[in-house]
Amino acid sequence: MSHVLDASVILAALNNESGADLALELLASGSVSAVNLSEVVGKLQRKGMDDDAIATILESLDCEVVPFDKDQAVLAGLMTRLTAPRGLSLGDRACLALAASRHLPCFTAERAWLDLPLRVDVRLIR
Repeated sequence: MSHVLDASVILAALNNESGADLALELLASGSVSAVNLSEVVGKLQRKGMDDDAIATILESLDCEVVPFDKDQAVLAGLMTRLTAPRGLSLGDRACLALAASRHLPCFTAERAWLDLPLRVDVRLIR
């Protein structure tokens, strides 16, 4: 694993959105928090996709899924004060916490993550 992916990166790849080419490249060598994978599943379900189709998509994803552990949970919680003014969610903080704990860059499609006062290398896919 050489970087961490936000749910927005996976969704960009699946939905062929802007940045999809880079997102597809990043999937092969990236990791995603289990929290962010849950976000992806929820978004696909809200789009009307059935459970079997979602399962097929998840099997095709070529990235490591990392369990959300106690250390990441504490770190994500401690990020709340700094990220709340920009509207970041628990899922966003879970992604950032994974990147911070592994000292890896984090890829997202969310511009609100730029210039956060955190020690995380945030990079945009578009």
